[in-house]
Amino acid sequence: MAESVLILGASGHFGHPAAEAFAAAGWEVRRFRRGSDDLVQAAAGAALIVNGWNPGYPRWADEVPGQTQAIVAAARATGAAILQPLNVYVYGPGAPEVLGADTPHAAQNPLARVRIEMEAALRGAGVPVILLRAGEFIGEAGHGGGWLDQVILKPIGKGRISYPGPLDVPHAWACLPDLARAAVALAEMRQELPEVIEIPFPGYTVTGHELAAGLAEALDRPVEARRMSWLPLRLAAPVWPLARGLLEMRYLWEMPHRLERESFDRFLPGFRETPLAEALHAAVSA
Repeated sequence: MAESVLILGASGHFGHPAAEAFAAAGWEVRRFRRGSDDLVQAAAGAALIVNGWNPGYPRWADEVPGQTQAIVAAARATGAAILQPLNVYVYGPGAPEVLGADTPHAAQNPLARVRIEMEAALRGAGVPVILLRAGEFIGEAGHGGGWLDQVILKPIGKGRISYPGPLDVPHAWACLPDLARAAVALAEMRQELPEVIEIPFPGYTVTGHELAAGLAEALDRPVEARRMSWLPLRLAAPVWPLARGLLEMRYLWEMPHRLERESFDRFLPGFRETPLAEALHAAVSA
């Protein structure tokens, strides 16, 4: 009998590819319906709860703690494990270039503190938890979200990208369908894992110039990388909460970083990642 997984946010950036990946692997996929479903009842009989909920920056402080508390309560009530995708916000400026499960969570900015507290609550939940940390998302067209879709690719029709940081600074990226496949593989071996485990997803580490080169290969035409101006966001910040959140995370584009690969390869040694140009082609196919 197929195992059952409850996907929260099944139409979102991570939830959509996760639902597809679990279904492709033979799992029974349940999609939580906000406004009508009860979380504990929806999770009853599920082996796993995948948290794809990710409200916009201005709503993090108000919504993320309550969402986390509700997910933990549902897992405790039903015996389900939790799989939570993570980002790199928790490390803060001055973090080492290689980020791993043992890297201190030293960030002090408000958005990062929300994520730090969320992760601490999951680690102390007393239920099996898989924490899968990744860099910036590269998703299929229509399901990517984040900086790539909303900022970087905006001028791609003119043969260029608008890059938020220095063009020669390495930055961590993750192909969402790959991240979802990794989530399935880890979920299927959860009985062999510690009760709570954090695994970095190495993905791609590329500079702005290398990202433009990957897009040029994907599109078979030249693509130029240009620095994005932050001035419009600074001017909008007093009246636009999202702009304040984007400015708060600016340091990540100026801080060289990549996610440690060794632990991921130890657990999933045969995992094959999508080539960067192929992932980027899917992201711009529309």
